[in-house]
Amino acid sequence: MVVVVVRPDTEPGREPAHGGGGAGGVADLRHWLAFYRKQAIFCPSMIDPMTRLPRTGRRPSAIGLLAVAHACNDVYQGAVLALVPFLVAERHYGYVGVSGIVLAATLLSSVVQPAFGALTDRRPMPWLIPGGIAAAGLGIALSGLTDVYALTWTAVALSGLGVAAYHPEAARMARAVTAGSHIGMSWFSLGGNIGWALAPVLVTPVLAVGGLSATPLLIVPAVIGVALVLWTRGRAGWDGAGTGAAKERAGEDNWPLFLRLSAVVICRSIAYVGLSAFISLYVRHHLDAGDTAGAAALFILFGGGAIGTLLGGRLAARWGRVRTLRVAYAVAVPSVAGIPFAPGPLVYVFVAATAVALYVPFSLHVTLGQDYLPRRVGTASGVTLGLAVSIGGIASPLVGALAEATSLRWALASLVSMPIACWVLSYTLTEPAAMESRSAGPKAGVAE
Repeated sequence: MVVVVVRPDTEPGREPAHGGGGAGGVADLRHWLAFYRKQAIFCPSMIDPMTRLPRTGRRPSAIGLLAVAHACNDVYQGAVLALVPFLVAERHYGYVGVSGIVLAATLLSSVVQPAFGALTDRRPMPWLIPGGIAAAGLGIALSGLTDVYALTWTAVALSGLGVAAYHPEAARMARAVTAGSHIGMSWFSLGGNIGWALAPVLVTPVLAVGGLSATPLLIVPAVIGVALVLWTRGRAGWDGAGTGAAKERAGEDNWPLFLRLSAVVICRSIAYVGLSAFISLYVRHHLDAGDTAGAAALFILFGGGAIGTLLGGRLAARWGRVRTLRVAYAVAVPSVAGIPFAPGPLVYVFVAATAVALYVPFSLHVTLGQDYLPRRVGTASGVTLGLAVSIGGIASPLVGALAEATSLRWALASLVSMPIACWVLSYTLTEPAAMESRSAGPKAGVAE
């Protein structure tokens, strides 16, 4: 038995300090591994190869690989929204029709994602990560190959199912390799934001040249993502990762707080997905411009979200998660309200402010949910990470119907009610006490 004395190098909401190597680095590494084994967040057979947080030579860190895979997966959520203008132009879908397509990408994901989370709570399933990416890409690739609305809807629904399968298990691994750090989780979430931001950049040029019949070319990110994950699996020894996972978690589940947090996630998702579905069409009409103007609005919305995600982790380390949520949603209210009434190109400024304000809380929802339900990390991740970018699609047909009954401007204006609801609900949340003790880690020593 070797006793390793480890200094208490973490504070609530702060990143652990890593030394430059030597005895201190060895002690830190043993500290991390012993802590992960105690928490039993995922299969022990995956701990050694997947917890190399610092770079070793030219090998990427575990959280870096997970972030890249997250980008390859979430590009297909943004791809659905980037398809909307082409569906309107080539197939003459109305607002309700395109809302149904957005619903196809989100309905299955919203319903099934918590189920995948519950399954991974019982038994880790790392194969869902490459499998989910593959299904997400295949669905989008098939979506433009038929003029039949029902078949297009089904193909997009398959993509949503793949997205649902990916998120809970990937979030579990991200929690493990970052020890639940706000900043670490923000980097993982950033991968998804980058995927969203790249979607219009990738989709618009391809479909502008080849039309909807060119959608099979959009499977390329999925191929890259799956290849990356399988390469990592072979080098990291993921085989047999579904066996031997302990079920014990530290702390007790707090369902009342988690349900309040879920309400915040739902309201935020309705606002963000509603804007994502229609902002491209609105800007094109508002500026009397073409596809490029709409794609630029989507890119700003998604790219601003990437900035907000990283900013959220930093602000939470300074202010705490709940306080950061309150400030972000307070800023989101005037930002969302300004989009439909901003004159000319100034609309882009409000789109950027909205993106940052709505994404500052994004990764914080994930870590809060995981700490509210420490015994059901997969379930918490499925709701807070997955549903955050999917369940809002259920309300998209209502936004589309309101747009047809009044105007797209007033439909977008109605979405300001959602950040108001988020801001009010945030005052019912508290920082979980379990996070305080878990972030501190072992203070004396770890026996191995």
